Amino acid sequence: MPTILVTGGAGTIGQAVVRRLLEDKRWDIRVADERDSPAWISAACDTRNGDLRDRDQARAAVAGCSHVIHLAAIVGGIGNFHRLPYTLTDVNSSLYNAVIGAAISEQVERFTYVSSSMVFENATAFPTPESHLPECPVPTSAYGFSKLAGEHWVRAAHDEHGLPYTICRPFNAYGPGEMPEAEPGIAHAVPDLIRKCLDLPSDSSALPIFGDGTHTRTLTHVDDIANGIVAATTATAALNEDFNISAGEELTVAEIAMIIWRACDRAPEAFRLENLPGFRIDVARRCPDVSKARDYLGWESQVGVEEGIRLTVQWLREQS
Repeated sequence: MPTILVTGGAGTIGQAVVRRLLEDKRWDIRVADERDSPAWISAACDTRNGDLRDRDQARAAVAGCSHVIHLAAIVGGIGNFHRLPYTLTDVNSSLYNAVIGAAISEQVERFTYVSSSMVFENATAFPTPESHLPECPVPTSAYGFSKLAGEHWVRAAHDEHGLPYTICRPFNAYGPGEMPEAEPGIAHAVPDLIRKCLDLPSDSSALPIFGDGTHTRTLTHVDDIANGIVAATTATAALNEDFNISAGEELTVAEIAMIIWRACDRAPEAFRLENLPGFRIDVARRCPDVSKARDYLGWESQVGVEEGIRLTVQWLREQS
């Protein structure tokens, strides 16, 4: 069987991708991550612990693999973007150098780079199609810039060395697997809001959110994202193409907070928000065009927001 490498496979999206690949039963799966993999991954996959910024370790991880799904990166919530702008730029670019360079040397059949909706941080077209990227203003945040840089790295490797690639841009990933952090804003919004909601002393308490609640997001369940990434990695039509991997329902942060409130068994009539100061850099609107993934891959998101949030709340309760 062909061997596929998932970098960052111990992360939230990485684990979902590995689960999806295991369902296919057509791959030998290798997972490379600085973190220890869960026991179920170690039992089913070839796991490598190490720093993929090191070119020798990256080459060893890629050696013998026909496909690479590159997820390894510094990610997190909006607070992370403001706290660690140099660190995430430095780490992510070092990963590009080492992992993409190794893929070129190994002459892999497909390199799937998992980018981010943050490349469209300053989008001016809505719903935002993939074709908007060349005219879209450059991201303001260091994180958005670093993910856009990764797309340029991959395309440059294709133009100069013929690296076959696919680019996937998940939008607002959420679902079981990501734990909230003690400091708000360091994790992504959904686990952060669920933790806040579960920790409120009573239904009369207000749920704190950053900003006025009018910013919009398109929450996409992690299992849907994994399905989209695997579909793009294996589809002939996806060769040297880029895709928005997203649900299609645009919701305000206030609407998302209300869904979470109800999923945490709070009284709907008691719902109210405490508006905290927002961050210096934030995305006012996120609304992708998802037709290209449907037309090229036959992929569409399947998990509705209400159901996905319910399952995520259930999972987080089980962790406590």
